Amino acid sequence: MLSFINNKSEAIFRKIPESVILLVARFAIAAVFWRSGQTKIEGFSLDLIAMKVELGLPRLAESTGFLFEYEYDLPLIPPMVAAILATLAEHILPILILSGLFTRLAGFGIAMMTLVIQLFVYPDAYPTHATWLAIALLLMYRGAGIFSLDHWLAKR
Repeated sequence: MLSFINNKSEAIFRKIPESVILLVARFAIAAVFWRSGQTKIEGFSLDLIAMKVELGLPRLAESTGFLFEYEYDLPLIPPMVAAILATLAEHILPILILSGLFTRLAGFGIAMMTLVIQLFVYPDAYPTHATWLAIALLLMYRGAGIFSLDHWLAKR
């Protein structure tokens, strides 16, 4: 009986197009990192889901420098350099992933950021970081799917 249920459910779930799954995964991980990046800047805000837009020249928030100097305390890299690099990555990588451009490379960037956060910043948050890493690995493994610039460019 259990194998019958498993076979039926597998047949149903296999009808979900892989590209839809990948699009949802891309949106999920892009939203997490974009929103984190938005907390690190002032002067520019873009949240289409909440319908909040502030168009202006982005600049690093004062609190960002404080976080990287006193809370995050990353080894081997000066706090302000880390703050700028992380803020740039949290804006650029989500745009690439959401648009499906250089998705595998952007997924690798998200995976590396996730590992740094896990190892050096919030080691107790492994359930969250494992989820992020799983999504990044999925995108690195399968790519962006057909709803992407990667797919469109590959056809040319």
